[in-house]
Amino acid sequence: MKIGILTIGNELTTGRIHDTNSAFIAASLNALGWQVTLAMAVGDDNDSIKKGLDYILALSDAVVVTGGLGPTADDMTTAAIAKAYGLDLYTDEDVLQEIKSRFERYRIEWTPNNAKQAMFPVGARPIYNPTGTAWGFALRTAGKLITVIPGVPSEVKRMFPEGVLPLLKDLQPGSREFVLSRTIKLFGLSEAKVDQTVTELKLRIPGISIGFYPRFPENHLVLTSRGPSEENVRKNLAKAERRVTEALRKYIFGYDNETLDGIVASLLTQKKRTLAVAESCTGGLIADRLTNIPGSSLFLERGIITYSNESKIQLLGVPAEIIEKFGAVSEEVALLMAEGVRKLAVTDIGIAVTGIAGPAGGTDSKPVGTVYIALADGTKSFSRLFHFRWERRRVKEISAQWALEMLRRYLTEEGPDGR
Repeated sequence: MKIGILTIGNELTTGRIHDTNSAFIAASLNALGWQVTLAMAVGDDNDSIKKGLDYILALSDAVVVTGGLGPTADDMTTAAIAKAYGLDLYTDEDVLQEIKSRFERYRIEWTPNNAKQAMFPVGARPIYNPTGTAWGFALRTAGKLITVIPGVPSEVKRMFPEGVLPLLKDLQPGSREFVLSRTIKLFGLSEAKVDQTVTELKLRIPGISIGFYPRFPENHLVLTSRGPSEENVRKNLAKAERRVTEALRKYIFGYDNETLDGIVASLLTQKKRTLAVAESCTGGLIADRLTNIPGSSLFLERGIITYSNESKIQLLGVPAEIIEKFGAVSEEVALLMAEGVRKLAVTDIGIAVTGIAGPAGGTDSKPVGTVYIALADGTKSFSRLFHFRWERRRVKEISAQWALEMLRRYLTEEGPDGR
């Protein structure tokens, strides 16, 4: 089945916001073995919306539309689609009452323009919104399916799998092809090197396809298995995964929906280890990622941003003469920061990062992108030196990633020195 994606909103065509919905929807569709013919963005304009739909549906069996379903004047998707197919609009009284009830429940003042969110083209089927107030709808025309949902990413992530996917699956009730996929998440190896390694494996397994998807600073490798027999599809996928895992084991940190943050949090919780973090160039990114995990209070005692030399001296007990002799960005200081925050917080583990994120501050001996990451557990301490080539934000992000990866390897004993 061929499916297109149409995102609607002036904020997309002017570049004011980044479209994450298309990537999420496309990945979900591809995982089911469906072909995404194209993804297109148009502004809040009747003619643009009609031409976008016509173009996509000429190449597709269905289209997933996001955006333009709110209560304001520039939210015109519903009216534009009705006009494009010569349909009147009607108000669904049940949906209207549900929206009003939600306003009352959250003590939000009701204004008449909110009723617009309960209006649909005649013949359309409403799609429930479990998190917001604007419902979506599905409309069949000329043998094609149009599904429309709001553009708020958090709402898309609920409404697409719960409300749209079942409708798309109904288009192929007789399909006998089975499709399974497995996402292997890697870090520490370039996309080109991952591709080369997998190519050298010469995987010639029936029905297996391989996709490479960089998600800075990670690389995701997706194995997809297709075939008429579910048993063979599973068997072939397992065989391919086994071969890839054997070749890339050192760089694999997780699978499918697992995250590095979540894996580290789970390991710390399972092992009943506590952690304190001292951050300089990462500015709190490590602590931010860990505190995004529910239950992080079980293992994370504190995170401190010791950005200045004075803070390293006063809070972590790094001797001034050490900073003077070796510099704030040095192995000696990183190790003392890790041990200092561990002692200060009385935790099992301390981890620290100090570096030069740029664009200024580098020298010939310590260029921009020089980062030291250290870990201390009261028995031993170790550090690693990195030279990153990215701009400031990416240096911060990859430094935080490496700190978590070093911690993961330490906790799993894959690399007791974080390597």
